[in-house]
Amino acid sequence: MKLMIAIVQDEDAGRLIGELMDQNFGVTKLATTGGFLKSGNTTLLIGLNEERYDECLSLIEKVCKSRKQVATSPVSMSSASSGMYSPYPIEVTVGGATVFVLSVDQFVKF
Repeated sequence: MKLMIAIVQDEDAGRLIGELMDQNFGVTKLATTGGFLKSGNTTLLIGLNEERYDECLSLIEKVCKSRKQVATSPVSMSSASSGMYSPYPIEVTVGGATVFVLSVDQFVKF
């Protein structure tokens, strides 16, 4: 048995959960926050048998596509001694999924 921990952007989470449930995968949703952009994301816990591993991973890859987004990044103004910061827009890649896979020795459901 495996436990997939998939961290996905909030924008992709609803559709991915729907697709997983349609394919009879058990999924638990956790609301989380990313460190870099400090924006909301969703962490999904998915328990599955090893023979369904490739199917689940393919589904995550199909739904969670990366894309470009404009974000603001604080950068110091020309006067370093002023201590002032001015945000300016930068383009970053968001979306996709980060997936961790763990082997599960035992699974108990009450």
